[in-house]
Amino acid sequence: MLDITELSNITGLASSKIRYYEKIGLLKSVGRKGLKRTFNKEVKYTLAFIQLCKSCGYTLEEIQKVLKRNNKINLDNESISSKINAIEMQMATLKKMKKTLLHLKNCPEKYHFDCQNFRKLLL
Repeated sequence: MLDITELSNITGLASSKIRYYEKIGLLKSVGRKGLKRTFNKEVKYTLAFIQLCKSCGYTLEEIQKVLKRNNKINLDNESISSKINAIEMQMATLKKMKKTLLHLKNCPEKYHFDCQNFRKLLL
């Protein structure tokens, strides 16, 4: 068993966030140790999964639907493919941003809009 402070230390999540996840049904505590909630040690993996899903763009409602299926984690392939496509688009955007900023850093023109290479990068 882990109390909420230990779980917070392991996951890096604030205790208030863990309590919120419990409140909305993403987690279940198994009891109390004094005034602190206690959780099964396996809940750290559920929290890691929640954080992964959030960073991939899933909403808490979408994550909740996944976890309510008998508490078995099983994302459907269509949803996964959609998130992969979104990540790839975001990566392409970030790559373009980086290329543009690197150009600006070394731009030979006094004013960026006078630079034809910069103008090309904008479109």
